[in-house]
Amino acid sequence: MNALIQTRWFPIALLCGSNVFMTFAWYGHLKFKSSPLWLVILASWGIAFFEYVLMVPANRWGNSVYSATQLKIIQEVVTLTVFGGFALFYLGERVRWNHVAAFVCILAAVGFTFLPKN
Repeated sequence: MNALIQTRWFPIALLCGSNVFMTFAWYGHLKFKSSPLWLVILASWGIAFFEYVLMVPANRWGNSVYSATQLKIIQEVVTLTVFGGFALFYLGERVRWNHVAAFVCILAAVGFTFLPKN
């Protein structure tokens, strides 16, 4: 298990799982607009618990191979990727050219974050 934790990919896998829970906690209720708000809030908090169960170890273990800034940038890319699929397949929204352009800008930020320090 220790060897798995120290890989560069394990924290990213945890971030992906965490973001699936986060996306459903934050946006899944949009398909249930007739449900009472208090119920949606409680359900979202219940789902968000599992987000944290994955996010905290992802950042803790990921910090052994990535800086905090790199982890945050990776997390943003994962968030946008997961949300893009969620919006398309779960919410039935269309991806437009400006969404793609914005995502390309985020990918450029990733590139800048991982440039050599010198």
